This record gives sequence, structure tokens and C-alpha cells, in this order.
Amino acid sequence: MQPALIIGGGIGGLSAALALSQVKQSCIVFERTAQFSEIGAGLQLSPNVVKRLAHLGLLTQLTKVASFPHSLLVRKASNSVVLGTLPLGKTILNRYGWPYMTVHRADLQSVLLHALYQTETSLHTQAIFADYQRQAESVVLQLKNNPATHIGSYLVGADGLHSQVRQCMLNDGTPHLAGHIVYRGLVKQNKLPVALHSQQVTVWLAPHLHVVVYPIRGDDLLNIVVIMRGNVAANNDWQNVINGANILEAVRTVSQHNSPLLQFIEAVCADCDWRVWNVYDRPPVLNANQMAQGKDRIALLGDAAHPMRPYLAQGAGMAIEDAIALADVIKTYGQNNVSAALNQYAAIRWKRCARVQARSQHNGNIFHATGITRWARDMGIYCLGQRILDVPWLYGR
Repeated sequence: MQPALIIGGGIGGLSAALALSQVKQSCIVFERTAQFSEIGAGLQLSPNVVKRLAHLGLLTQLTKVASFPHSLLVRKASNSVVLGTLPLGKTILNRYGWPYMTVHRADLQSVLLHALYQTETSLHTQAIFADYQRQAESVVLQLKNNPATHIGSYLVGADGLHSQVRQCMLNDGTPHLAGHIVYRGLVKQNKLPVALHSQQVTVWLAPHLHVVVYPIRGDDLLNIVVIMRGNVAANNDWQNVINGANILEAVRTVSQHNSPLLQFIEAVCADCDWRVWNVYDRPPVLNANQMAQGKDRIALLGDAAHPMRPYLAQGAGMAIEDAIALADVIKTYGQNNVSAALNQYAAIRWKRCARVQARSQHNGNIFHATGITRWARDMGIYCLGQRILDVPWLYGR
């Protein structure tokens, strides 16, 4: 039986390899960097995502490294007034059957790798995708830095935002700048005043700015995400290390003098390890053909297929959902009907992914609203609370 060839060793690619291995599909994973690692900070894993990770048999290991925030609070940045609250913890567990978790990206990556090492999956690093060709009932993969070719049953592009597999499949150009900058910081909670320790997800809303704060790694670390309008002016405009003073100055430019949010950033800034990058995205997926083309035995998943702004906390989640869906159709259709399986995968996934992309874009506009839109947003959250903050169509599937 020919293996599946997976380009990209991030969360999406590793999830796909593990899911496929569980349905008896052998896999080879090709990662362009020298090692399998995640640069970043925290992830929110809502019930729809935890459900899939449990399906992969990872819940016990994840529980050891995760945090379980008890609530989501939305606050006005100017005066710290609570606009709305969504109970998490037992409330979400009882409502959807699965908990709401927060984890460090590196911890999730480590759990996935540990599980994959128990399978026969072949993992290759420093393997840079060059091209592929369809040949009868197989695909032939070529790497830039290796003259050898690899033959597989089908090709999966899980190579992220700037996917080269996507360009071979769709040739639709590069993703565009969304006009927002993300600053991500991590700080040990025991370095902070007790009043700043947190076991919840807190969202601060301000004009042209919002901040999300939540615990990870068993509440040992506090993950801080600051998102505002602008673009990073750098050749490598993502995952750059940045000085905390720059973050503070950036927040000062858009936050009211001596606001509670500014006081919070001042208190945590010095002890945080900060990184910064631009937000890129693409328009929501238009049709199934943009996620897979069965006749060519090629499929995309995660950011390669549907990059999305981080305003619904579902980027990694949608990649994990993709992985499970792909394995399910391969199991159903079998190795003798791969083309139909890939087409079915795309048919199952594209509308849901497009909806999440669109909702993420909409949330970004609402989070950073000014004027009458901002007032209407605050009143809506204040009056409706859980009805706005909960997302049953997303969390319940």
C-alpha cells in the first residue's frame, strides 16, 4: 500500500499523519525546518477541537499540560467594566460533552509527536517541497534539496500560510496582509503580583485594539495576545522577537492614558518574552475545488487551505478538524478510490471552514470598532451575554 505524502510538520500535518495512521494508512511527513518544533505561544482549544483530539487518543496526555479556564470575561479597556461573561469549565463540558482547554503550541506539538513515534509514520526534516506529478494511481514528490523522489498514493499540503503545495494546485498567489499586527507574550504567573494571576480567559476591547489573556501549561504561564492595526516593517515579518518597551509604546498610542488595560500591560511587560508578526489571510473558501482535487490526488488542510484571522481562535482547530475528516473519508472509500475520497473530504469541509473564516474577519471588525458601532457592540454583549459569546454552531460539531 502506497503511503500518503504530507508536506508540513506543524499541528495540522502531524494531526493528519496520526489520524491516517489510525485508519491503517501509512504516511511520510516532510518538514522543511531542521526539527519538528512550534514557535509561538498559547492556543485555545474549544470543545469541537478537544473532541477531535480525544478521537486521536491524546486527551490524557493533553490534560497533563493544559489549563482549564473557568470563564471567559469581556472587559472595556478604558475602565475594566465587565461587558459579558461566558462560563467555561463544567458549564461548557455539560453543554457540549467536551471541555474548553488552553495549551502551549509546543506542548500540543510534543504530544502529537510522541503519539506519532508509536506508529510507523516516517518523519523527514530539512525536506523542502519543490513539485509533484500525478502518475497513474500515484503521485511523485520532488524535493528541492534532495535528488531522490518519493512515490505515494496522494499528496497533502499542510505547509501553512505560504503553502507551496497550494501554488502547485491553485496558482492563486500569496496571501494578503490583513492590516493587523499580533504581539504574543508569555510570562510566568509567579513573577506577577497575585492580583494579576488568572485562571480565566479575559478579552479587553478598545478602539483599534484588543487584548486576550489566558493561562496555559497548568496555569504556570500567562499567555498575552495584543492585536492592533498596522503592519510590521521587516523582511521577516513574523515571529520576530521584540522588546517589551515597544509593546508598551504601541499600546499607549491607542489606549487611553492610565486605563486599566495600559496598567496591566505595564505590569507584565518587563517579564514577558514577546514576539510579533503580521496577520495574513485569504478570502473565505469559495468551493470544494479549493481544498482538494481528487483527479490529481492532492488535498490541502489547515492554513494552506483556509488561513484565517485569529479572532475566533480556530486556526489550529480547523486544521485538526480537517485531519480527522480526511482520515474518515480515506477509511470509508479505501485505497482503491482515493480520488473520490479526497473530493468527499473537500465537500465535507469547505463550507464550515469558509464560515469560520468569515466569522473571524467579522469578529476583527467588531473587536476594534469605534463610534456608534462600538457602543452597539458593548450594549449587545452587556444585554445578551452568553447568547453572543457562545458559538453553538461551532462548538457543538
